[in-house]
Amino acid sequence: MNLNVPVDLHNSFKAATAQQGQNMTDVLLEFIENYVVKHSPKPKGRRK
Repeated sequence: MNLNVPVDLHNSFKAATAQQGQNMTDVLLEFIENYVVKHSPKPKGRRK
């Protein structure tokens, strides 16, 4: 996955994640996973 991010935003995000003792990749992966869970279609009940 490639993402074009303005330099200022990239630098701010990098600093913010570092300040929290995290890295950008881990934070983005967590966001994506949470987004998918929240926005995925809900499974429907089984039909017999």
